[in-house]
Amino acid sequence: MLRIIDHRQAEKLLRRRTARLAAAERAVAPIIEDVRRHGDRALLKYARRLDGLPPGARTVLVPPEELEAGLRSLSPQFRRAARDASQHIRDFAKLQLPAPVMVRLSGGQRAGYVVRPLDAMAAYVPSGRYPLPSTVLMTVIPAQVAKVPRIFVASPKPSPEILGVARLLGVDRVFRMGGAQAIAALAFGTGTVPRVDRIAGPGNIYVTAAKKLLAGEVGIDFVAGPTEILLIAEEGDPQAIAADMLAQAEHDVDAAAILVTTSRRLAASVAGEVNEQLRTLPTAPTARVSLRRNSAIIVVPSLDRAVELSNRFAPEHLNVPDASLVSRITAAGSIFVGHYSPEAAGDYASGPNHVLPTSGLARVRAGLSSADFVKVISVQQLDRSALRRLAPTITTLARAEGLEAHARSVEVRLRG
Repeated sequence: MLRIIDHRQAEKLLRRRTARLAAAERAVAPIIEDVRRHGDRALLKYARRLDGLPPGARTVLVPPEELEAGLRSLSPQFRRAARDASQHIRDFAKLQLPAPVMVRLSGGQRAGYVVRPLDAMAAYVPSGRYPLPSTVLMTVIPAQVAKVPRIFVASPKPSPEILGVARLLGVDRVFRMGGAQAIAALAFGTGTVPRVDRIAGPGNIYVTAAKKLLAGEVGIDFVAGPTEILLIAEEGDPQAIAADMLAQAEHDVDAAAILVTTSRRLAASVAGEVNEQLRTLPTAPTARVSLRRNSAIIVVPSLDRAVELSNRFAPEHLNVPDASLVSRITAAGSIFVGHYSPEAAGDYASGPNHVLPTSGLARVRAGLSSADFVKVISVQQLDRSALRRLAPTITTLARAEGLEAHARSVEVRLRG
């Protein structure tokens, strides 16, 4: 089932499987326009039709008593796990938050920046095949660290765990809505749903298409594709490597799990172990399709070639055998180092965010962080001597561009 291929055959596999968004964009464009024009009336129509909102429901806002019921439903063990994960996520998000700076430069010139939170954000939390309360943690907590004053959650069919975790974090407004209609409502605002500055969190192809179309109207995290992992290994435990590949493959039939190894013996052992573990895996029907369609073991002649392939692929998740390779990695959403750092640790509890760039986007940006929920605003202050010193540079460049008023705005301050 899991192919073992030579690195010279890897081009087709490593050529990014881009999500076919064009058809999805055509499907969601009328929904977006309908919600923009008709607000709650359109939103309720689509929520009933597509999200399973009961026909008699008059609002997508989850009532406070249902949030409280979700919180009460959490077992003591689940609460402890959520609080433990929350602390690690919060501690890491604090490390990522930029601090304001103001410095004195030469000759009466001061410059720096201030940091201001966004006014409002929304966490989009999938709740289809696998409801994801961990995504509530990963999207809400960085915004809280950034001190965003208004934080909301949208989820089409929120499970008690999703509602309970939202309430545990202090979120008091959760909306039972999903798909393009949710993204549009949050981008434009409706009578019930507030307009937000940024939407963060994964979703299906229709959510992705809506985010792409509305980027600019509202801030988004990524235009994301299918989830993926790439593992690099010369040697290792076949059971653990197989388990890591299956942990990715079980997400979705479009997920990808790729092992790049210098050892044909390890490749054969991992392929056999994958088949063995599939026998008892409850999510095997999904994982089998993912492994057959999108996954493989690639045998390479050297670690250098493995690193080159990985950097070209720019995987969402990258597992490397030890820290010696980290300095050579130039593109990855998140790096997991060593045998005791499985991707599942990052999905839930170790601290770094699990909302990560896919489809090669790791070439140009990192995962979601507290920095995504602030504005870094530059500040500059010049005294007369500093402006006089800079005046020849400013006026020369301004007049070279034909912007005479720019030059005069400097000169008028320096007369006399």
